[in-house]
Amino acid sequence: MSNLIEGKVVVITGASSGLGEATARHLSSLGARVVLGARRIDRLQALAQELQLGPSGAIETDVTDAAQVKHLVDTAVSAHGRIDVLLNNAGLMPHSPLERGKIADWDRMIDVNLKGVLYGIAAALPHMQAQKSGHIINVSSVAGHKVRPGSAVYAATKAGVRMLSEGLRQEVKPYNIRTTIISPGAVQSELPSSITEADVAKGVQDFYETVAIPAISFARVVAFAISQPEEVDINEILFRPTAQEL
Repeated sequence: MSNLIEGKVVVITGASSGLGEATARHLSSLGARVVLGARRIDRLQALAQELQLGPSGAIETDVTDAAQVKHLVDTAVSAHGRIDVLLNNAGLMPHSPLERGKIADWDRMIDVNLKGVLYGIAAALPHMQAQKSGHIINVSSVAGHKVRPGSAVYAATKAGVRMLSEGLRQEVKPYNIRTTIISPGAVQSELPSSITEADVAKGVQDFYETVAIPAISFARVVAFAISQPEEVDINEILFRPTAQEL
């Protein structure tokens, strides 16, 4: 019996580590045809080789470059004839208080977390409209629901992802396209390593060491959303470690 994932063509950004890598492994084990994008091509190629994805399985992709994201999606379509799922997963989280004026970090978050999602939508949507099917999954965060001191810009980008996704949901109904927002809490990944302020980084790393759950938890949530029958559209999932209070 089909698991409703087997055979689906799934494009994943930020696939060289953490949530993206775990999702690539999990969906591949369920029979999906995954195409991976990330900047770290060596790690990406090693993963693609391990999963036996073939020559089109790993595409060097910087999501801040719209042309590179389009190339990733177009390569998947050329190799497999279609794209069933786009997982806009690439993200970073350089927390800091606004008073420190970390403008370069703010720009990076906006470019990756928000514009990167837009570039993914722009790349995938024409193919999915032509197919009259598809599924776009955008990764937000608990921070897209609740803001804390030091996380204002990150939270703003992740709240923005939620608004973009809801607008997209309403616009793509004529094309039979599904949309899902996934908002994880503390899940083991390299996100804390993107923090450039040493004192902030230590606090976040200590928190993650205490409560973070394995990345496979996120991968299972993605699989749940994808595996629903075509008439079921799981629009938003918010999940946390059981031990996470905020």
